[in-house]
Amino acid sequence: MTPNDPSAHTFQVDLRGLVDLLSHHLYSSPRVYLRELLQNAVDAITARQALDPAAPAAITVTTGEVFSVSDTGVGLTEADVHTFLATIGRSSKRTAEGDLDAGQLADARSEFIGQFGIGLLACFVVADEITVTTRSARTPDAPVVEWRGRSDGRYTITTLPGGARPEPGTTVTLTPRPDAEEWTAPRRVLELARHYGSLLRHEVTVVDAAGHPTRINRTPAPWAARHANPAARREALTEHCRDTFDFTPLDTIDLDLPLVGLSGVAYVLPEAVPPSRRAGHRVHLKGMLLSDQADELLPEWAFFVRCVVDAERLRPTASREALYADETLAAVRDALGLRIRDWLTDLSASDPGLLHRFLSVHHLAVKSLARHDDQLLRMLLPWLPFETTDGNVTLDEFARAHPVVLVTRTVEEFRQVAPIAGAAGLGVINGGYTYDRDLVHRLPEIRTGTTVADLDPATVTAHLDNVDPATELAAAAFLATAREVLGRFDCDVALRTFHPSSAPALLLDDREARHERTRTQLADQADGLWADILGSLGSSAPRAQLVLNHLNPLVRRAAAIRHRDLAVTTVEALYGQALLLARRPLKASESALLNRSFLSLLDHAMLGHEPAPGATGPAAPAGETGPTTPHQEP
Repeated sequence: MTPNDPSAHTFQVDLRGLVDLLSHHLYSSPRVYLRELLQNAVDAITARQALDPAAPAAITVTTGEVFSVSDTGVGLTEADVHTFLATIGRSSKRTAEGDLDAGQLADARSEFIGQFGIGLLACFVVADEITVTTRSARTPDAPVVEWRGRSDGRYTITTLPGGARPEPGTTVTLTPRPDAEEWTAPRRVLELARHYGSLLRHEVTVVDAAGHPTRINRTPAPWAARHANPAARREALTEHCRDTFDFTPLDTIDLDLPLVGLSGVAYVLPEAVPPSRRAGHRVHLKGMLLSDQADELLPEWAFFVRCVVDAERLRPTASREALYADETLAAVRDALGLRIRDWLTDLSASDPGLLHRFLSVHHLAVKSLARHDDQLLRMLLPWLPFETTDGNVTLDEFARAHPVVLVTRTVEEFRQVAPIAGAAGLGVINGGYTYDRDLVHRLPEIRTGTTVADLDPATVTAHLDNVDPATELAAAAFLATAREVLGRFDCDVALRTFHPSSAPALLLDDREARHERTRTQLADQADGLWADILGSLGSSAPRAQLVLNHLNPLVRRAAAIRHRDLAVTTVEALYGQALLLARRPLKASESALLNRSFLSLLDHAMLGHEPAPGATGPAAPAGETGPTTPHQEP
């Protein structure tokens, strides 16, 4: 198609439809209208200072009966108004022959915030009419031009007397719609101006209806300002963190990447947060807030900091509310992650006390990082706390006391064996938490002579002493009842002696046994083909084992019980207690067992102490001589 092709046609744009598209699909909220106006004002000032570095640089936002944004920027001629304000998508900041910023202004192209030529349209999200009064700084004695545009696509251009605007610059005035008046209310405007423009390099002032001005930005940024001493700087950054994120940081990390013109600060959170929580970093582009939810700025493992940065060369998306995902952003993310890692490694030498405080709060993040960073692993692994049979201690402290380190695969396994292993002198670490088992297995790389092995129930069983044959024979009837009762839970029963004697029973249950129970349960609940498939997957995996402690007085009395009903209730109660100590999720049948054994024991206790009819003294304990009850043999 050639330019003079008679069959060629021009696209017709429905401005109302385009505004609806912007408000519902491009911009996240109507509040961006003020950001777009501030952005255009900053770019206009940048363009004028490229022509005259001594030109004034000020932006004034007026609220009250009339809402307007005025700047001391480069302004527009009447031809520029026709070219740029009446053509959707045409930006006065594009460099092309005949455009406003050709020649000298081309060198300032990278200094502009806006790049897409749709900023003024955002104002139609809150207003039906926009008035632009402008005077160009490029033409001597340039006339004042007024452009008045409406959301239905109509516009007018009028030339005004020079007194209407004595100096170059632009004023944009909005007539808000009734349903959008809240966005131009004085308090909301001041809030939005501070939100978006707190780091702008030019003076920004909001003037209320009474004529009182409020400066909303500080120059330079808090991390770039000069301070009397390091303590004063630290206090200033702490105050900035409180104002921005509403917390007092554990520490601050300076961020500086000159190659992309990025500077800023990372604030270390004083409390642990879930790794899945959105980071909420604040990214400014040449001073203008781009996003306060830029979670893509840092690696995922750095969820223990919140950042505020100002960048020169990161690319925004068309809505200018997020960063464009490209190779530059990926490189910036890696570089900032390296800076945070360096801060961590420096702490071990410069401030061990702060490192301890940090690790006590954010050890999960450090463990995540150490798995993939050998340097950090070697430096920080000994400092990391772990749950062990010696309590919550550092890995280095634990390894000094236990040359052979045993680690469980799950939290449940650790809780099963911890009391017994501790009494037997075994050094066991809970490896069930995220990253812990992998990190413990790397300990020999750092501490030569240390041995790490996975703990299984057989290791614990080997530290339990067998009872003598006579004791085993005397308890045979009770043990037979116990095996019969617990068989339906895929659990065997053994009688041993171990410390501490206060523990009546220990439930040993490895992964294979749990998997087999899960398979059996699913097979029982399934029907048809699935039941056949699950049934065919059956294995000879070892069953769980309830180990009764003959050193415990309660177990010794239980082994002598001759009443079947009481023996059954006692076994169920011991099994239920062992389940609770293991803290594993209970199945419905196990919950029912706990409830049933508790009520049965309560029933036995009350019947055993209730005087029989005609008796003058207390009844004998259940199982001994005394009145006959339905729960006792005559």
